[in-house]
Amino acid sequence: MLTLTASSLPIHTASTIQRGLTVRSDAFPPFLPKQVENIKDPFARKLATRIERLPVSFGENCVMSSCVKPLVRSETSPVVLLHGFDSSCLEWRYTYPLLEEAGLETWAVDILGWGFSDLERLPPCNVASKRDHFFQLWKSYIKKPMILVGPSLGAAVAIDFAASYPEAVERLVLIDASVYTEGTENQPTLSKMLAYAGAYILKSFPLRFYVNFLCFTDISLSTSLDWTNIGRLHCRFPWWEDALVDFMMSGVYNVSAQIEQVKQRTLIIWGEEDQIINNKLGVRLHSELPDAIIRQIPDCGHIPHVERPSSVAKMILEFVREAQYKEVEYSTQF
Repeated sequence: MLTLTASSLPIHTASTIQRGLTVRSDAFPPFLPKQVENIKDPFARKLATRIERLPVSFGENCVMSSCVKPLVRSETSPVVLLHGFDSSCLEWRYTYPLLEEAGLETWAVDILGWGFSDLERLPPCNVASKRDHFFQLWKSYIKKPMILVGPSLGAAVAIDFAASYPEAVERLVLIDASVYTEGTENQPTLSKMLAYAGAYILKSFPLRFYVNFLCFTDISLSTSLDWTNIGRLHCRFPWWEDALVDFMMSGVYNVSAQIEQVKQRTLIIWGEEDQIINNKLGVRLHSELPDAIIRQIPDCGHIPHVERPSSVAKMILEFVREAQYKEVEYSTQF
Protein backbone atom coordinates (compact mmCIF):
# COMPACT_ATOMS: atom_id res chain seq x y z
CA MET A 1 0.00 0.00 0.00
CA LEU A 2 1.26 3.50 -0.86
CA THR A 3 1.31 5.75 2.18
CA LEU A 4 2.65 9.26 2.52
CA THR A 5 0.97 12.31 4.04
CA ALA A 6 2.45 15.67 3.16
CA SER A 7 0.95 17.43 6.17
CA SER A 8 2.71 15.06 8.55
CA LEU A 9 6.16 15.29 6.94
CA PRO A 10 9.00 16.26 9.25
CA ILE A 11 10.60 19.39 7.81
CA HIS A 12 13.88 19.52 9.74
CA THR A 13 14.92 15.88 9.80
CA ALA A 14 15.47 13.06 7.36
CA SER A 15 12.34 11.06 6.57
CA THR A 16 11.66 7.58 5.36
CA ILE A 17 9.11 6.36 2.87
CA GLN A 18 7.73 2.88 3.37
CA ARG A 19 9.97 -0.12 2.61
CA GLY A 20 13.16 1.58 3.65
CA LEU A 21 13.39 4.26 0.98
CA THR A 22 15.38 6.83 2.97
CA VAL A 23 15.30 10.49 2.00
CA ARG A 24 18.54 12.31 2.82
CA SER A 25 20.59 15.26 1.70
CA ASP A 26 23.01 14.61 -1.17
CA ALA A 27 25.05 16.74 -3.55
CA PHE A 28 22.93 19.02 -5.73
CA PRO A 29 23.57 19.51 -9.46
CA PRO A 30 25.83 22.55 -9.90
CA PHE A 31 23.38 24.31 -12.23
CA LEU A 32 20.69 24.68 -9.56
CA PRO A 33 20.44 28.09 -7.85
CA LYS A 34 22.52 28.20 -4.68
CA GLN A 35 19.36 28.83 -2.65
CA VAL A 36 18.54 25.13 -2.99
CA GLU A 37 20.78 24.66 0.05
CA ASN A 38 18.26 26.60 2.14
CA ILE A 39 15.42 24.17 1.45
CA LYS A 40 14.59 22.04 4.48
CA ASP A 41 12.01 19.64 3.03
CA PRO A 42 13.91 16.33 2.71
CA PHE A 43 11.76 15.10 -0.18
CA ALA A 44 12.40 18.26 -2.19
CA ARG A 45 16.12 18.04 -1.45
CA LYS A 46 16.22 14.42 -2.52
CA LEU A 47 14.37 15.00 -5.79
CA ALA A 48 16.55 18.04 -6.51
CA THR A 49 19.65 15.84 -6.45
CA ARG A 50 18.19 13.83 -9.34
CA ILE A 51 17.45 16.73 -11.68
CA GLU A 52 19.39 16.45 -14.93
CA ARG A 53 19.72 18.54 -18.06
CA LEU A 54 19.31 16.82 -21.43
CA PRO A 55 20.00 18.45 -24.80
CA VAL A 56 16.77 19.00 -26.75
CA SER A 57 16.81 20.50 -30.24
CA PHE A 58 13.68 22.12 -31.67
CA GLY A 59 13.50 24.53 -34.56
CA GLU A 60 16.72 26.52 -34.54
CA ASN A 61 17.16 26.09 -30.81
CA CYS A 62 18.97 23.63 -28.59
CA VAL A 63 18.13 23.77 -24.89
CA MET A 64 19.70 21.87 -22.04
CA SER A 65 16.37 20.78 -20.63
CA SER A 66 15.74 19.84 -17.01
CA CYS A 67 13.92 16.73 -15.88
CA VAL A 68 14.04 13.81 -13.48
CA LYS A 69 14.72 10.58 -15.33
CA PRO A 70 13.55 7.15 -14.15
CA LEU A 71 16.05 4.90 -12.44
CA VAL A 72 14.70 1.92 -14.36
CA ARG A 73 13.15 1.72 -17.83
CA SER A 74 10.31 -0.74 -18.40
CA GLU A 75 8.36 -2.26 -21.26
CA THR A 76 5.12 -0.68 -20.07
CA SER A 77 3.97 2.85 -20.83
CA PRO A 78 5.95 5.45 -18.90
CA VAL A 79 4.26 7.95 -16.61
CA VAL A 80 5.34 11.50 -17.48
CA LEU A 81 4.64 14.24 -14.94
CA LEU A 82 4.24 17.86 -15.95
CA HIS A 83 3.81 20.72 -13.48
CA GLY A 84 1.58 23.76 -13.11
CA PHE A 85 1.99 27.40 -14.12
CA ASP A 86 5.42 28.85 -13.39
CA SER A 87 6.53 25.86 -11.36
CA SER A 88 8.99 22.98 -11.67
CA CYS A 89 9.39 19.23 -11.34
CA LEU A 90 9.86 19.72 -7.58
CA GLU A 91 6.04 19.83 -7.41
CA TRP A 92 6.27 16.05 -7.53
CA ARG A 93 8.60 15.66 -4.55
CA TYR A 94 6.13 13.51 -2.57
CA THR A 95 4.28 11.61 -5.31
CA TYR A 96 7.24 10.80 -7.57
CA PRO A 97 8.93 8.38 -5.12
CA LEU A 98 5.63 6.57 -4.54
CA LEU A 99 5.09 6.01 -8.26
CA GLU A 100 8.66 4.87 -8.67
CA GLU A 101 8.37 2.58 -5.66
CA ALA A 102 5.29 1.01 -7.27
CA GLY A 103 7.44 -0.02 -10.23
CA LEU A 104 6.34 2.61 -12.76
CA GLU A 105 8.79 4.15 -15.19
CA THR A 106 8.35 7.75 -14.10
CA TRP A 107 9.61 10.99 -15.61
CA ALA A 108 9.16 14.52 -14.23
CA VAL A 109 9.66 17.10 -16.98
CA ASP A 110 10.05 20.86 -16.73
CA ILE A 111 7.93 22.76 -19.25
CA LEU A 112 9.98 25.11 -21.46
CA GLY A 113 10.31 28.53 -19.83
CA TRP A 114 9.91 27.24 -16.28
CA GLY A 115 11.82 24.84 -14.09
CA PHE A 116 15.59 24.49 -14.25
CA SER A 117 16.46 24.34 -17.96
CA ASP A 118 19.32 26.47 -19.26
CA LEU A 119 17.68 29.41 -21.07
CA GLU A 120 20.65 31.76 -21.17
CA ARG A 121 20.17 31.86 -24.94
CA LEU A 122 16.45 32.43 -24.59
CA PRO A 123 14.27 30.65 -27.17
CA PRO A 124 10.63 31.62 -27.75
CA CYS A 125 8.58 30.39 -24.79
CA ASN A 126 5.13 30.62 -26.36
CA VAL A 127 2.61 27.77 -26.54
CA ALA A 128 3.90 26.45 -29.88
CA SER A 129 7.50 26.39 -28.61
CA LYS A 130 6.50 24.64 -25.38
CA ARG A 131 4.65 22.02 -27.42
CA ASP A 132 7.48 21.52 -29.92
CA HIS A 133 10.13 21.35 -27.21
CA PHE A 134 8.20 18.72 -25.26
CA PHE A 135 7.59 16.66 -28.39
CA GLN A 136 11.30 16.64 -29.24
CA LEU A 137 12.17 15.66 -25.67
CA TRP A 138 9.62 12.83 -25.87
CA LYS A 139 10.88 11.74 -29.29
CA SER A 140 14.54 11.79 -28.24
CA TYR A 141 14.36 10.21 -24.79
CA ILE A 142 10.97 8.79 -23.76
CA LYS A 143 10.19 7.25 -27.15
CA LYS A 144 6.99 5.39 -26.15
CA PRO A 145 3.33 6.38 -25.83
CA MET A 146 2.97 7.74 -22.32
CA ILE A 147 0.56 8.27 -19.48
CA LEU A 148 0.74 12.07 -19.44
CA VAL A 149 -0.09 13.79 -16.15
CA GLY A 150 -0.90 17.49 -16.06
CA PRO A 151 -1.87 19.46 -12.93
CA SER A 152 -3.47 22.92 -13.00
CA LEU A 153 -2.16 24.75 -16.11
CA GLY A 154 -0.15 21.60 -16.86
CA ALA A 155 -3.50 20.07 -17.78
CA ALA A 156 -3.84 22.63 -20.57
CA VAL A 157 -0.32 21.75 -21.69
CA ALA A 158 -1.27 18.07 -21.68
CA ILE A 159 -4.51 18.59 -23.64
CA ASP A 160 -2.78 20.78 -26.22
CA PHE A 161 -0.03 18.16 -26.59
CA ALA A 162 -2.38 15.16 -26.77
CA ALA A 163 -4.52 16.83 -29.41
CA SER A 164 -1.44 17.77 -31.45
CA TYR A 165 0.53 14.52 -31.05
CA PRO A 166 -1.97 11.75 -30.25
CA GLU A 167 0.58 9.10 -31.15
CA ALA A 168 2.69 10.15 -28.16
CA VAL A 169 -0.04 9.90 -25.53
CA GLU A 170 -1.72 6.67 -24.47
CA ARG A 171 -3.73 8.11 -21.57
CA LEU A 172 -4.16 11.39 -19.72
CA VAL A 173 -4.39 12.31 -16.06
CA LEU A 174 -5.62 15.84 -15.39
CA ILE A 175 -5.40 17.21 -11.84
CA ASP A 176 -7.46 20.26 -10.80
CA ALA A 177 -7.26 21.29 -14.43
CA SER A 178 -6.98 24.93 -15.46
CA VAL A 179 -8.26 24.56 -19.01
CA TYR A 180 -10.98 27.18 -19.45
CA THR A 181 -8.82 30.31 -19.37
CA GLU A 182 -9.30 32.45 -22.46
CA GLY A 183 -5.71 33.66 -22.65
CA THR A 184 -4.43 37.08 -23.74
CA GLU A 185 -4.34 36.75 -27.50
CA ASN A 186 -7.27 39.17 -27.79
CA GLN A 187 -5.75 41.71 -25.40
CA PRO A 188 -3.25 43.70 -27.52
CA THR A 189 -3.10 46.44 -24.88
CA LEU A 190 -1.01 44.20 -22.59
CA SER A 191 2.30 46.05 -22.58
CA LYS A 192 5.71 44.65 -21.80
CA MET A 193 6.01 47.06 -18.92
CA LEU A 194 2.80 45.68 -17.41
CA ALA A 195 3.94 42.11 -18.08
CA TYR A 196 7.27 42.69 -16.30
CA ALA A 197 5.43 44.31 -13.40
CA GLY A 198 3.26 41.21 -13.17
CA ALA A 199 6.34 38.98 -13.24
CA TYR A 200 7.90 41.02 -10.43
CA ILE A 201 4.81 40.57 -8.28
CA LEU A 202 4.54 36.87 -9.15
CA LYS A 203 8.12 36.29 -8.03
CA SER A 204 7.63 38.07 -4.72
CA PHE A 205 7.84 36.09 -1.50
CA PRO A 206 4.67 37.61 0.06
CA LEU A 207 2.46 36.64 -2.88
CA ARG A 208 3.77 33.08 -3.10
CA PHE A 209 3.55 32.70 0.66
CA TYR A 210 -0.08 33.84 0.59
CA VAL A 211 -0.97 31.56 -2.33
CA ASN A 212 0.10 28.54 -0.28
CA PHE A 213 -2.78 29.20 2.10
CA LEU A 214 -5.17 29.31 -0.86
CA CYS A 215 -3.82 26.13 -2.42
CA PHE A 216 -3.71 23.91 0.67
CA THR A 217 -6.34 23.10 3.27
CA ASP A 218 -4.07 22.66 6.28
CA ILE A 219 -0.55 24.02 6.26
CA SER A 220 1.63 25.27 9.09
CA LEU A 221 3.55 28.52 9.00
CA SER A 222 6.95 26.79 8.92
CA THR A 223 5.86 24.46 6.13
CA SER A 224 4.49 27.36 4.09
CA LEU A 225 7.78 29.22 4.46
CA ASP A 226 9.74 26.26 3.15
CA TRP A 227 7.29 25.46 0.36
CA THR A 228 7.47 29.10 -0.74
CA ASN A 229 11.24 28.77 -1.09
CA ILE A 230 10.75 25.58 -3.13
CA GLY A 231 8.21 27.26 -5.39
CA ARG A 232 10.45 30.29 -5.99
CA LEU A 233 13.68 28.39 -6.58
CA HIS A 234 13.51 28.42 -10.39
CA CYS A 235 12.74 32.17 -10.32
CA ARG A 236 16.35 32.77 -9.22
CA PHE A 237 17.64 32.27 -12.76
CA PRO A 238 18.43 35.56 -14.56
CA TRP A 239 16.33 34.57 -17.59
CA TRP A 240 13.17 33.70 -15.64
CA GLU A 241 11.42 37.06 -16.06
CA ASP A 242 12.15 37.26 -19.81
CA ALA A 243 10.86 33.73 -20.37
CA LEU A 244 7.68 34.42 -18.41
CA VAL A 245 7.00 37.72 -20.16
CA ASP A 246 7.53 36.10 -23.57
CA PHE A 247 4.89 33.52 -22.65
CA MET A 248 2.47 36.13 -21.29
CA MET A 249 2.82 38.35 -24.36
CA SER A 250 2.29 35.42 -26.76
CA GLY A 251 -1.27 34.66 -25.72
CA VAL A 252 -0.83 31.77 -23.22
CA TYR A 253 -3.08 28.67 -23.37
CA ASN A 254 -6.61 28.51 -24.74
CA VAL A 255 -7.50 24.82 -25.13
CA SER A 256 -11.28 24.77 -24.61
CA ALA A 257 -11.82 24.03 -28.31
CA GLN A 258 -9.33 21.13 -28.17
CA ILE A 259 -10.97 19.24 -25.32
CA GLU A 260 -13.38 17.29 -27.52
CA GLN A 261 -10.47 16.34 -29.81
CA VAL A 262 -8.85 14.34 -27.00
CA LYS A 263 -9.70 10.70 -27.68
CA GLN A 264 -7.40 9.17 -25.07
CA ARG A 265 -8.99 7.76 -21.94
CA THR A 266 -8.61 10.36 -19.22
CA LEU A 267 -8.58 10.34 -15.44
CA ILE A 268 -9.66 13.63 -13.83
CA ILE A 269 -8.56 14.14 -10.23
CA TRP A 270 -9.93 17.03 -8.18
CA GLY A 271 -9.42 18.29 -4.65
CA GLU A 272 -12.85 18.87 -3.16
CA GLU A 273 -11.70 22.01 -1.33
CA ASP A 274 -9.97 23.66 -4.30
CA GLN A 275 -10.17 27.44 -3.77
CA ILE A 276 -8.35 28.24 -7.01
CA ILE A 277 -10.54 26.44 -9.57
CA ASN A 278 -14.12 25.49 -8.79
CA ASN A 279 -14.73 21.74 -8.91
CA LYS A 280 -17.79 22.44 -11.06
CA LEU A 281 -15.28 22.98 -13.87
CA GLY A 282 -14.03 19.45 -13.23
CA VAL A 283 -17.56 18.17 -13.78
CA ARG A 284 -17.78 20.24 -16.97
CA LEU A 285 -14.47 18.84 -18.18
CA HIS A 286 -15.68 15.31 -17.46
CA SER A 287 -18.80 15.91 -19.57
CA GLU A 288 -16.84 17.37 -22.51
CA LEU A 289 -14.07 14.78 -22.75
CA PRO A 290 -15.14 11.82 -24.91
CA ASP A 291 -13.72 9.12 -22.59
CA ALA A 292 -13.13 10.25 -19.02
CA ILE A 293 -13.63 9.28 -15.40
CA ILE A 294 -13.49 11.65 -12.44
CA ARG A 295 -12.29 11.09 -8.88
CA GLN A 296 -12.40 13.60 -6.04
CA ILE A 297 -10.16 13.77 -2.98
CA PRO A 298 -11.80 15.03 0.23
CA ASP A 299 -10.15 17.62 2.48
CA CYS A 300 -7.80 18.57 -0.33
CA GLY A 301 -7.06 21.81 -2.15
CA HIS A 302 -5.67 22.76 -5.54
CA ILE A 303 -2.46 20.68 -5.56
CA PRO A 304 -3.38 17.13 -4.48
CA HIS A 305 -0.02 15.62 -5.48
CA VAL A 306 1.59 17.81 -2.80
CA GLU A 307 -1.18 17.72 -0.21
CA ARG A 308 -2.44 14.13 -0.63
CA PRO A 309 0.37 12.28 -2.47
CA SER A 310 -0.70 8.79 -1.38
CA SER A 311 -4.20 9.29 -2.78
CA VAL A 312 -2.90 10.67 -6.08
CA ALA A 313 -0.30 7.92 -6.47
CA LYS A 314 -2.93 5.25 -5.77
CA MET A 315 -5.32 6.71 -8.36
CA ILE A 316 -2.61 6.96 -11.01
CA LEU A 317 -1.41 3.43 -10.28
CA GLU A 318 -4.92 2.00 -10.59
CA PHE A 319 -5.42 3.92 -13.85
CA VAL A 320 -2.15 2.58 -15.27
CA ARG A 321 -2.99 -0.98 -14.20
CA GLU A 322 -6.38 -0.68 -15.86
CA ALA A 323 -4.60 0.09 -19.13
CA GLN A 324 -2.19 -2.82 -18.65
CA TYR A 325 -5.05 -5.21 -17.90
CA LYS A 326 -6.94 -4.16 -21.03
CA GLU A 327 -3.79 -4.60 -23.11
CA VAL A 328 -3.29 -8.15 -21.79
CA GLU A 329 -6.97 -8.93 -22.25
CA TYR A 330 -6.84 -7.71 -25.85
CA SER A 331 -3.68 -9.69 -26.67
CA THR A 332 -5.15 -12.94 -25.33
CA GLN A 333 -8.05 -12.66 -27.77
CA PHE A 334 -5.73 -13.08 -30.75
